[in-house]
Amino acid sequence: MSEKNTICTLEITGFTAEGMGVARLEGRVVFVPCTIPGERWRVRLEKVKKNVAWGRGVELLSPSPERVRVDCPLYGKCGGCQYRHMTYAEELRAKGQRIADALERVGHIHLDLPTVLGAEEPDRYRNKVQLPVAQGRRGLSIGYFRPRSHDVLDAPDCLLQPEAVTRLRGAFKAWMETYSVPAYDEGTGRGLIRHLYVRTNRNGESLVCVVVNGRTLPQTEALVDTLRQAEPRLAGVVLNTNTRDTNVILGDQYTRLWGQGWLEEELCGLTFRLSPASFFQINRAQTERLYRLALEFARLTGEETVLDLYCGIGTISLALAGRARRVIGAEIVPQAVADAGENARRNGVENVEFFCGDAGAVASRLMDEGVRPQVICVDPPRKGLAPEVPAILAGLSPDRIVYVSCDPATLARDAARFAGLGYRAERAQGVDLFPRTAHVETVVLLSKLRAEHHIEVDLDLGEMDLTSAESKATYEEIKAYVLEKFGLNVSHLYISQVKRKCGLEVGPNYNLPKSEGQRVPQCPPEKEKAIMAALEHFQMIEGSDR
Repeated sequence: MSEKNTICTLEITGFTAEGMGVARLEGRVVFVPCTIPGERWRVRLEKVKKNVAWGRGVELLSPSPERVRVDCPLYGKCGGCQYRHMTYAEELRAKGQRIADALERVGHIHLDLPTVLGAEEPDRYRNKVQLPVAQGRRGLSIGYFRPRSHDVLDAPDCLLQPEAVTRLRGAFKAWMETYSVPAYDEGTGRGLIRHLYVRTNRNGESLVCVVVNGRTLPQTEALVDTLRQAEPRLAGVVLNTNTRDTNVILGDQYTRLWGQGWLEEELCGLTFRLSPASFFQINRAQTERLYRLALEFARLTGEETVLDLYCGIGTISLALAGRARRVIGAEIVPQAVADAGENARRNGVENVEFFCGDAGAVASRLMDEGVRPQVICVDPPRKGLAPEVPAILAGLSPDRIVYVSCDPATLARDAARFAGLGYRAERAQGVDLFPRTAHVETVVLLSKLRAEHHIEVDLDLGEMDLTSAESKATYEEIKAYVLEKFGLNVSHLYISQVKRKCGLEVGPNYNLPKSEGQRVPQCPPEKEKAIMAALEHFQMIEGSDR
């Protein structure tokens, strides 16, 4: 039995969602960073559990033809990149496989996926960089957290950030050291400088935001002069106050120290004003490709009402508005809603309106008001949609749902929920907004199934149960409702047992033992309660029957 520090020879067979190589040893899955499928390695096991282990390659025995020389001295030390040891083509293949695996294994969706759309410039693309600041044994560090830690690695440069950020970071560090400005200490809650935040635009302008554990900043004139000398196209310097004991980077209070407190950026022919708090995709060029795909999937004719949920500052909403009759955007962050309205006015877009609220509440409100969008676009955070949201959106009965996601697993989970509500995944396309990292964006088109256009036959005579009294809901509809409402998976067997208890007829041979003496499992109480709730929901029993 292999233990910690054992060195073994392994063959890498795949990737994890985080970009680590996967191998197998004695029934365990072993995760090995900086490896490529097809390679053979001597691996030192660093952590061993019953079914899983983590290791580190100590000798490459058989390299992949896709392996390349690593071009960053910090690779493997910081948590920023996961794919710098391979060709960009292999990275795109890995990301495409991740999307396909998630859709098939989590969502039970089988589509012919085109190659992930790669970036023309896979380096220096980030238009927003947030650098933590810390004082440690090695001196002042401004850079990135080491993997799975809050230890700040000093990073003089990063190949994902524009060179303007590199210059501003160096100038800022020199200012801190010259004037002995203290860094914030997470352990004690003391110190001043928490983060250096830089936003850039396509015109080469920069906006600096200094996040502090206080309300003032010493030597502000010297700071502004230092930054302006380092970066002539600096547009403004902003102070952000965050005195809370939290991992959230930005606080609520902003003070403009010099210049303007925002940048303007162009996207899809529209102009957006971006403050430090504004959400905006970090890769402008690839975002334009992503949004063009979303528009293509929406198939707008100019007559539709479109609902755009999680709209942020209105980027997708305004792009949709150019091809729709009416667009309704919803976002839970009040400042983002205000920014979205201002962006609409700035671009002269009059057929769009924005509401503040979570996705489910806004969709329910529109349903109560009789609004029926033909197309719904959603771009939720990494955790995906809340469990109740798919059913609410399906209740609006749109023809198409365009789902934009930064996490293939939660996308697949939500697509499966929509499938149980009558929406089938028709197309999917990955877009690489985050080259050299394990992250990938995906756009999926979910289309409403119509009886006159879709006839799907999958018969099992043992599961035929369509007497007139029971035809209000199929077994699959009941299963989908229970999964959506209670997060429980129930079998046809359990549903039939509960239906019998309620006096509802089932097929005469439905789920009887296949051989004499075979024991039939009984429905657990919590699943029985959930199935009863589904039967009541579909009006197959009255509430008093429970």
